[in-house]
Amino acid sequence: MKGIKSYFLHHFRNSSQRILSILTLIICLLITTVQPAIASMNDDRYDGNIFVVYAGNGSLVPPAQTLAQTLTEHKPAILTFYVDNSSDCKEYAIVISQIQAFYGRAAELIPINVDSLPNRKNYKPTEPGYYYSGGVPQVVIFDQAGKVVFNQKGQVPYEDIDDKLREVFDLLPRTESVRLKRRSFNELNSELAP
Repeated sequence: MKGIKSYFLHHFRNSSQRILSILTLIICLLITTVQPAIASMNDDRYDGNIFVVYAGNGSLVPPAQTLAQTLTEHKPAILTFYVDNSSDCKEYAIVISQIQAFYGRAAELIPINVDSLPNRKNYKPTEPGYYYSGGVPQVVIFDQAGKVVFNQKGQVPYEDIDDKLREVFDLLPRTESVRLKRRSFNELNSELAP
């Protein structure tokens, strides 16, 4: 009985040492070969969905409605063309999120990744590709009648978009109205507090 017991203990020690050395080797390889994930707004590297990573607003993609649906409902629409691997679009994601914060219930915000546009020569006026002019970021605003009232490429300031949306919704100009601001969480829930 002693011979069998010592035989198994000897082989168990050898196999456990082998397993331990293999695990140590794997851990060392992982530590030396895996690079950290570095998200940066200042480069053209793909880091994931720009609205989630840089604007903290993953609700923008995918859009709630298509352009065709929005135009059929006579609802104002804001098309924004972007790519996920552009530093300009990464910086601009914050502005698009800000637009949604103030106009997201009244207008349909439709972010379009230009990499997902079908490669065709002709598009219908109800398709986003019809309005894409070849640069990102690009913002196109439609009024309730489906007419394009604003179409600009580049990092258009929020104030320019806000001014145009105030015209679309027949609101007072910014110079004559109270500054728009979001309510704090406590203001929204103050009725629930004793």
